[in-house]
Amino acid sequence: MEQDEIYLIDMWRIFVREWRWFVAVLLVVLAATFAYAHMARPKWEATASIQVGQVGAALPGTDPKVESFQRVIQRLQTLDFQNDVMKSAGFSPKSPEAQLYRKSFKLEPEPYANLIKLSVRALSPEQASQFAMATLTQLQAIHQGIEALPLKLAKERLDEIQTELQGAIADRDRLLHAAGQGGKDETTPAVAGILLAGKNEDIHSLQIARNELINRLSPNYTFETSLAWPIRVSDWPVSPNLVLTWGIGIFFGLFMGALAAIGRNVARR
Repeated sequence: MEQDEIYLIDMWRIFVREWRWFVAVLLVVLAATFAYAHMARPKWEATASIQVGQVGAALPGTDPKVESFQRVIQRLQTLDFQNDVMKSAGFSPKSPEAQLYRKSFKLEPEPYANLIKLSVRALSPEQASQFAMATLTQLQAIHQGIEALPLKLAKERLDEIQTELQGAIADRDRLLHAAGQGGKDETTPAVAGILLAGKNEDIHSLQIARNELINRLSPNYTFETSLAWPIRVSDWPVSPNLVLTWGIGIFFGLFMGALAAIGRNVARR
């Protein structure tokens, strides 16, 4: 315990003797921190929650999403995709804005909620919002191309069911008329009754298939890739963080000042 006290007293004496070096180095570090905090360009961050689109009329047992969740994440992280986003926003892939966009690009997937939280930074609030929207627009364009064929086939199938249902209803009306009139030619009331029962069953099956497909094509099950909520931009610049910058600067200044004082004391000896 006594050795520790002597060591602390010796350290104090060193700082008192070499206080000029300690203060000088501390001031230099603080000056550099001040220069960085005021010269660094402020950066804003935009956050968007993207909901992956889906086609509800997908085959049973298959993923209704336009593109699998993991594949969407991999696509968003590719350099080609990010460069295409920058081009669509009017920036060269080699521009400082594009470099900041790629460097700050972050994803937080929430697969159970079918959401991908996207964060990007830019040199102004408007630009940050523009980059987030450009990312969504680029992804939407890709997904619209992917979902075009499944949607086309589903709508064609719905039209076929509607046509078959109308034909079945017309046949049922004809059979009802034949059964009521006593039948002519080979269509006897008994035969008409049997055919009528089969036709009613066909109509019922077609109505179920039609209603199910209409339901699957409704907005609850079929929708485009879109924003779950509006894009949010930070109220203040997220970089440089003045509190963190000054905290690190002060700590580093004290550390370097102490080293300078100890080094000067060693040099004196």
